[in-house]
Amino acid sequence: MHTPHRLRALLSAACTVALGAGLLAGAGTATATPTRSAAQPAAAGSKVVGYFTEWGVYDRKYHVKNIETSGSAAKLTHINYAFGNFTGGKCAMGDAYAATDRAYTAEESVDGVADTWDQPLRGNFNQLLKLKKKHPGLKVLWSFGGWTWSGGFGEAAKNPAAFAQSCYDLVNNSKWAGVFDGIDIDWEYPNACGNTCDTSGRAAYKNLMAALRAKFGGALVTAAIPADASSGGKIDAADYAGAAASVDWYNPMTYDYFGAWDAAGPTAPHSPLTSYSGIPKTEYTTSATIAKLKGLGIPASKLLLGIGFYGRGWTGVTQSAPGGKATGPAAGTYEQGIDDYKVLRTKCPATGTVGGTAYAKCGSQWWSYDTPATIATKMNYKNDQGLGGTFFWELSGDTASGELIKAIK
Repeated sequence: MHTPHRLRALLSAACTVALGAGLLAGAGTATATPTRSAAQPAAAGSKVVGYFTEWGVYDRKYHVKNIETSGSAAKLTHINYAFGNFTGGKCAMGDAYAATDRAYTAEESVDGVADTWDQPLRGNFNQLLKLKKKHPGLKVLWSFGGWTWSGGFGEAAKNPAAFAQSCYDLVNNSKWAGVFDGIDIDWEYPNACGNTCDTSGRAAYKNLMAALRAKFGGALVTAAIPADASSGGKIDAADYAGAAASVDWYNPMTYDYFGAWDAAGPTAPHSPLTSYSGIPKTEYTTSATIAKLKGLGIPASKLLLGIGFYGRGWTGVTQSAPGGKATGPAAGTYEQGIDDYKVLRTKCPATGTVGGTAYAKCGSQWWSYDTPATIATKMNYKNDQGLGGTFFWELSGDTASGELIKAIK
């Protein structure tokens, strides 16, 4: 459920039985495989993985420097850089200008040093190198796919070895040597429907991840996976248990369970930890997702708990408690039905909690989102379950002082 403009669930609901299909280019020469540092690997339970969006440098004006000034860099163990794209079943650049070309002024730069016209690498990648210099333990993975670009995986699955080679060459391109410590795969969704529908078969995912592990060796290989714990749902559509041997960890997307793609409601929190009386679908909770994945035999230490740094909301609501009728999505800063935590905390402060998360009623609007207090509850759950850590979508949704990431850490 990761997208530059999260149209994802809206389309997911509509696209339950269709068939669908990738874009752009980029490649380069390979250097040595990135390896995990000789420093202590993060113990189970302590990983904090945050997504940084490539397009956030535009309208949102969220740059790599903001990761530092918010205090988030000191609390993160890993950054997932979102997103790489595909061309012809091979890994490709997303937005090359944002990634490698944009010139940073001294004021915008992580280290206060301006880019020069003739330096070989600028953009986000160079800023990430500067951030890693300040935080030597910090790892960065390049995430490929997401809601918008996952159509490219179907072609990639036809030749996993060629796909893995292309990704390896791109991630390790000598122009940005040292930026990346591995790869993150955000396929939405193998053998199921997301923005498009995939029919590559149940085994395709396992084969693709095995090819990546074989090629990337000791570097990090991780993946965002669906949270649909329903019988015959998205988790059942692909062999996530079989692929688990190939990944360092999974990021189950335990958010976007409910939202204003169901325009008339009923209102429900988009990231409930547990079920509650009146929940529209009892299996649409974080705890149901984790239970299902553990039940498949996936080790708890390979599962991270997902948190959304944003809320989802409806308008035309009269009822304060969840379960109310609505007339459509509430207005958001960038798109309808969704807004950042940093906006909602003052625009529509939380008025109650349900299922281990918060909701808010203000005027005719009804929103749900996680707060520092509900994140603390989720951290207790994460520890009780022995999960490998926490991940979140995405860094720019937090306050300038990193209020939410502080609650995680």
